[in-house]
Amino acid sequence: MDIEHLVLKDGPKRVGPFSHAVKAGGFLFVTGQMPTLPDDPTALVTGGITEQTHQVMQNLRQVLTSSGCQFSNVVFVRVYLVNFQDFDKMNDVYKTYFDTKKLPARTCIGVTGLAVGASVEIDLTAKL
Repeated sequence: MDIEHLVLKDGPKRVGPFSHAVKAGGFLFVTGQMPTLPDDPTALVTGGITEQTHQVMQNLRQVLTSSGCQFSNVVFVRVYLVNFQDFDKMNDVYKTYFDTKKLPARTCIGVTGLAVGASVEIDLTAKL
């Protein structure tokens, strides 16, 4: 099986030593994206969980698009939340990025902290 590691020059700046995505076995595995500004991995977008979720989804869109995919290709998503009281607000934003009749499978995990003080992180797997 061929494996292609993608570090995208037009992708969001990375907060650590990882590929933006990896292509393998007909799938695209996208690294968890943070609500950081695309050009500064140390700066969170201004605002609360709503703004952070939008920024995470925009960063994911940028990686998907640069890798030849879109949200309609997504088959599985993992959401990490620092505060589960944000679950409904995160979902209100999250669902606007998908066809509500073709939602991907998903897991949502409560965590005690995320890089750069973020409230949400999302990773995903898409079919190529």
